[in-house]
Amino acid sequence: MYGPSLFFIGCKEGGGVMQEINQIQKYWEKIMSRLLEQEDEMWLHNKVKNLDSQGIRIERATFRIKPYHRCAYERQSTLRYMLSLSLLLKDHRHFYLEEGIYEGRIWFEGDKIKHHMIQTETTSSEENPCLPEFSDKESRQRAPFTYNRRDAVRYAERWWDSYNPAYRHFDVDCTNYVSQCLRAGGAPVWGAPNRSRGWWYSGSNWSYSWSVAHAFRWYLSGARQGLTATEVSSAHELSPGDVICYDFEGDGRFDHNTIVVKKNKDGMPLVNAHTSNSRHRYWAYEDSTAYTPSIQYKFFRIGD
Repeated sequence: MYGPSLFFIGCKEGGGVMQEINQIQKYWEKIMSRLLEQEDEMWLHNKVKNLDSQGIRIERATFRIKPYHRCAYERQSTLRYMLSLSLLLKDHRHFYLEEGIYEGRIWFEGDKIKHHMIQTETTSSEENPCLPEFSDKESRQRAPFTYNRRDAVRYAERWWDSYNPAYRHFDVDCTNYVSQCLRAGGAPVWGAPNRSRGWWYSGSNWSYSWSVAHAFRWYLSGARQGLTATEVSSAHELSPGDVICYDFEGDGRFDHNTIVVKKNKDGMPLVNAHTSNSRHRYWAYEDSTAYTPSIQYKFFRIGD
């Protein structure tokens, strides 16, 4: 387990914190010991259920907690922490790791746990003033470019749980991360310095389509130059280096983006993502705390 590195509010520094950390540790040890039966963490229950339905076996499950913020008043306290979860999975003869880093919050009253919450996704609340302009008016044919899928996936694997200092890190970082991966694969930028035009990043400025999930989804649908993509009807048609866009509420506002990094034995995508950083996660996100039955997806083949 990580050692505590905490910011304290309204309490004597260190007071009661180790006892609370030990309780969180024991809580997750109990969850992991009955991973197949537990229903206290429904997102994890759904993950295990979905893996089992695909014939995928969990060989080993490990976790780490990293507390980072504690607020206390009298007998009540709240502790925030990051949960790192690693699952060693067996897909027929093949083994792979699914990994994720999720934000947790736990409320105590005295020495008793009052409430606990894990957030596997943080959706974007950023409002972009308009959808991006996709191409010059004269451009009617899609301009081809050479896309190196291997380089895009290599970048996605290198930076899934950290941040390239060459780029800005956003609080909601999923689209920024996917954009970086596509750029590493050779996708060309265009449109600067107009933030509502094209797809680009220049250090101190960037297009809405580079960093905002909803703008990026509409850019991919309409672009005829620079980074271009073809929408397909199913996840099965995607390859490593392609992109999936998510509208969790099904309200027409897209909240999240991922990049395909490999496929399972059934030919279905496994994806990497940022914000809640994750690696080799099954594409459908039915285990997400943001998931609703109304979820809508868009599937894009990059460069086709």
